[in-house]
Amino acid sequence: MDRNLSKEPPMFTGIIEHIGTIKEIQQEGSNIHFWVESPLFSELKIDQSLAHDGVCLTIDALEAPLHRVTAIQETLEKTNLGLWQVGKQVNLERAMILGTRLDGHLVQGHIDGTGTCIDVVEQDGSWKYTFEFDEKFSRLIIEKGSICINGTSLTAFDILDNQFSVAIIPYTYNHTNISQLQKNSKVNLEFDIVGKYVTKR
Repeated sequence: MDRNLSKEPPMFTGIIEHIGTIKEIQQEGSNIHFWVESPLFSELKIDQSLAHDGVCLTIDALEAPLHRVTAIQETLEKTNLGLWQVGKQVNLERAMILGTRLDGHLVQGHIDGTGTCIDVVEQDGSWKYTFEFDEKFSRLIIEKGSICINGTSLTAFDILDNQFSVAIIPYTYNHTNISQLQKNSKVNLEFDIVGKYVTKR
């Protein structure tokens, strides 16, 4: 979403590394600055790409133990960042390094739109979450295909024209912010890049 055209665009895997916490929010014109605290701080540097709930943002300031990222108008219009508040926990992932294992799927960090959680069902050791999304994206999602929700690589099933479900295992539930989602929660969605190219043909 926050594209720096002077360098190669980063790629992600949808495997969350850590959860960060929003500590301060600053408005500057149409932009919003987010100061985030996370265990990743010592490994971060300015101009580095870091996915926040699936949104690729560039670190533009560091003040231990916080890093700052800025969301511009386009990002705010296509994601749920405008709803973020101090104290919110966000999923964090650094850009992938070529030559490492791809445990999730190829993720750009360019959010297509938001979805709404419409149902949560606990299933004796796992959880089923169902989301509603804009029907214009229906051609980009297939049964047992990949979907990125708040930066987390998941497998979609029970697909309808404007709905899909995902099953959450305990590890994902405990190591991402999906455990905080409730009915009516807004999430960032990035559909599989392969589907986008196929649909474009």
